[in-house]
Amino acid sequence: MTRGNHESRTITQQYGYYDEILRKFGNSNVWKYTNEVFDVLPIAGLINNKIYCLHGGLSPTGTNLDEIKKIERQIDVPREGTLCDLLWSDPEDRNGFGISPRGAGFVWGFDNSEEFVYLNDIKFIARAHQLIMNGYNWCHKGKVMSIFSAPNYCYRCGNQAAVMCVEDDENCVEFLVYEAAPKEEYIGGKEGDEEENKEFFHVKYENRYFINYFD
Repeated sequence: MTRGNHESRTITQQYGYYDEILRKFGNSNVWKYTNEVFDVLPIAGLINNKIYCLHGGLSPTGTNLDEIKKIERQIDVPREGTLCDLLWSDPEDRNGFGISPRGAGFVWGFDNSEEFVYLNDIKFIARAHQLIMNGYNWCHKGKVMSIFSAPNYCYRCGNQAAVMCVEDDENCVEFLVYEAAPKEEYIGGKEGDEEENKEFFHVKYENRYFINYFD
């Protein structure tokens, strides 16, 4: 059993994930189990040793990959420091690091991205953490890619979502962009059963439906 990550649990309660789990499953077990998984997921990763992937962004105290590899992962996420910054920082049209309006992490600029990419001999930084209306967005002259994978965020933002697809050659990067399909009705059980109808959302890409979320 891992230590509970109080910070991530507070965030998932604040932004609706906990309430959605209760509504869908009738108890909080799925919420508890997914948080236990989050507690031990790697904080960052490399694709083909050239694409650096993480949730938030850069930190003024973690400028190379060797330093980041030494971070103790199975701990509560602190409110400051390198681990916090990797989760909550955002790129911005500026130079240098600045105070983040989120109250955690930093905003970082063009020069920070260029330095990090050069020092660590990578191609670009792939990260999430910000709503992107068309699913993905390049910034900092191609050094940073932001990807958002939740279509119609909070069922009201109307945004598309995306998945980045990387071939064996890291120079071949494509994006699968999809949108939230209309809410439909699901008839549960066999004919004659008295089980109540349930609603579901599915994600549509071209003419294929490939993700289902059941209430």
